[in-house]
Amino acid sequence: MATEVSVHAQLPNLVTSLPGPEAKKIIERDSALLSPSYTRCYPLVIKRGEGAIVEDVDGNRFLDFNAGIAVAATGHSHPRVLRAIEEQASEFLHMSGTDFYYEGMVRLAEKLAAITPGAFPKRVYFGNSGAEAVEAAIKMARYHTGRERFIAFLGSFHGRTMGALSLTGSKVVQRRGFHPNLPVQHLPYPDSYRSPGGELEPIRLLEDTLFKTILPPDEVAAIIVEPVQGEGGYLVPSARFHAELRRVADKHGMLLIHDEVQSGMGRTGKMFASEHFGVTPDIITVAKGIASGMPLSATVARAEIMNWGPGAHASTFGGNPVSIAAALATIALLEEGLIENAARIGTYLMDRMRQWPARFRHVGDVRGLGLMIGVEIVRDQQTKERAPDLRDKLEFLAFERGLLILGCGPNSIRLCPPLMINHEQADFAIETLEQCLAILN
Repeated sequence: MATEVSVHAQLPNLVTSLPGPEAKKIIERDSALLSPSYTRCYPLVIKRGEGAIVEDVDGNRFLDFNAGIAVAATGHSHPRVLRAIEEQASEFLHMSGTDFYYEGMVRLAEKLAAITPGAFPKRVYFGNSGAEAVEAAIKMARYHTGRERFIAFLGSFHGRTMGALSLTGSKVVQRRGFHPNLPVQHLPYPDSYRSPGGELEPIRLLEDTLFKTILPPDEVAAIIVEPVQGEGGYLVPSARFHAELRRVADKHGMLLIHDEVQSGMGRTGKMFASEHFGVTPDIITVAKGIASGMPLSATVARAEIMNWGPGAHASTFGGNPVSIAAALATIALLEEGLIENAARIGTYLMDRMRQWPARFRHVGDVRGLGLMIGVEIVRDQQTKERAPDLRDKLEFLAFERGLLILGCGPNSIRLCPPLMINHEQADFAIETLEQCLAILN
């Protein structure tokens, strides 16, 4: 028997058992034909979405606190984004901006050059996904520096295409069977919960050991880092860590690349997470929330670094005019209040969740910026033993109560809802998660 959670239009309402009969049929068809490499956390079959609410094929309504993995920044099907898409689609759908010209691409490049960190001339390359933005960044770094190696971080996720995969240090299943990779040296990413006071250990390891033994610094093209690590567990390092990365890069003639695919576009309560730390990268990669669900990415670099010639890199669909229109509408909405809302609601959530480690024995840590919040689930608070099975159970318990969340890292959950959520929706998410955590207790 289904449990009715709420009939309020902005809150969940479950009308069938989960999955419902129509969802079961579609999941069966999917299982027979779709790539087995896809990971599905729970049996959600979406039919429509509006704001922070999604409805499945059986009429069950859920509160979306994952936003398509931080993609639906303005919420699902925002009217202004839809209008921009419709207006552009009525004019033309495609003309390949790598071979021809259209104004929308120039307008968005001008906007990105203005809002990304750094008061210096910039150039912009458009792709379709975060992985493509990263591929462009590493190709550009090699082209500009003439060097072949990279430094990345354990726990990082930069994509699954071969170059981006070489940088990714998240899960072995993502790399198994796909070698050889690019030459990449991975360092530990700072984790203040598990290594208090160890924020600069990766820097010391790099300078005191690796540069003196196996990693010639003059062969490293770039350091690539997520300002806030996403898939690795929503880890928030210190400003000093980022400042030290900038120092090392400058000292040895390396480029500093900030991967803002997940943390950018207002997610952390600022347009870019880099702004929290006061460090300006040479190259920044952007995707996910840039176009509210349309496929688009951008690689933004100092103008003197993007110095490759015609034909060195291109994309048939990158900068698609419909996606460009969606991005321009998205950025306008972010600047008109959604970023401030993300900061405000994020603070509200964190203020309520900060007490969880004291209240729930399986919560080890709560951390985050804006609406990029991670909760680490442990078996024992004294030993900090990771509990991925309890994390997965929490994820499913929330789904059964109408709340959509996702995991990240070995044993954490991530909260990355649309940036337009309100206090009532935040309260529902908090209360639902507290119910679920009480069950785990």
